[in-house]
Amino acid sequence: MPLPPGRASVENGKLKNTPANRALHPQVTPQSIFTDPSLTEHAYYADEKAVVLRDDVRSGLRRLIDAGIKVDCIVTSPPYYGQRDYGYEGQLGLEAHPQQFIDSLVEVFELCWEVLSDTGSLWINIGDTYWSGKGAHKSGEAKQGARRFGIRPQDRPGDGKWARPKQLLLIPHRLAIGLQDSGWLVRNDNVWVKQNPVPDQVRDRCSVSHEYVFHFTKSRWYYFDRHPVGRKQEKTGRVLPPLDTWDARTATGNGKHRAAFSDDVVRIPVLATTPENGIVLDPFNGSGTTMLFARRNGLRSIGIDRSEDYCEQLADELKKLDSQLDMGD
Repeated sequence: MPLPPGRASVENGKLKNTPANRALHPQVTPQSIFTDPSLTEHAYYADEKAVVLRDDVRSGLRRLIDAGIKVDCIVTSPPYYGQRDYGYEGQLGLEAHPQQFIDSLVEVFELCWEVLSDTGSLWINIGDTYWSGKGAHKSGEAKQGARRFGIRPQDRPGDGKWARPKQLLLIPHRLAIGLQDSGWLVRNDNVWVKQNPVPDQVRDRCSVSHEYVFHFTKSRWYYFDRHPVGRKQEKTGRVLPPLDTWDARTATGNGKHRAAFSDDVVRIPVLATTPENGIVLDPFNGSGTTMLFARRNGLRSIGIDRSEDYCEQLADELKKLDSQLDMGD
């Protein structure tokens, strides 16, 4: 595989054996490990390029660790705080206090550290929320009713400090700081500017139209190829890195999933930080947008989700995509 140009150091016509050069030519997990029965026999669905695990995120990640899997790129969007009730006991996102939510996510991403290769990248899309303190939702407005279910954590009185009415909780950056404290290197807090945001029903602040996509690495040397996603200068032909503001559409809905990911959001992470024949992981897989995007681009992928409905939907979509790709050939 040719090395991405722009960062390689050369001496006497040969690449120097430096950490930066080694990061540009990472060793990917062998196919024999990816398709080993010790992993695939526990999968809800598996083929030569995909493994779907129906499992709790922590036990699913431990299964990957035990199987010796090393992924090259993790792109995920964990449950947002107090925004959805997925119907599972002990689910992430319904903790009584936002600090408990952040602590739980830090624990999950500590397991991701063990699964991620030393030259890999972790990308996390996560939105923020406000503390309400008003009790259960009483409005008859349909969209608000769909987003508010009984008494959410932020509908309770709160602690009068961080968790108090009208407070923006700053969860994305608090999570980033928590991960930074646990050893991750924060490379970017990319801003996803939504083209079609759900309008806020508010009168005394600006309507929210953005989320964050944080880029983390394990060290200063990691795989990154700007060329598939960069900005080409017309006069010189030079390729500049993508901007850290992404004007991207939101998902229009993906089957049964109520908070589907967007292809536009996963494009830069997957294409820039996954080497040829690398593995992309989404530990909060949902309807599988990340895996489907990886499949369309010839990459291997793994997803973890507790929902049998989502796993079944994704397995069908992967098979359908294979048929379409075969017809394209």
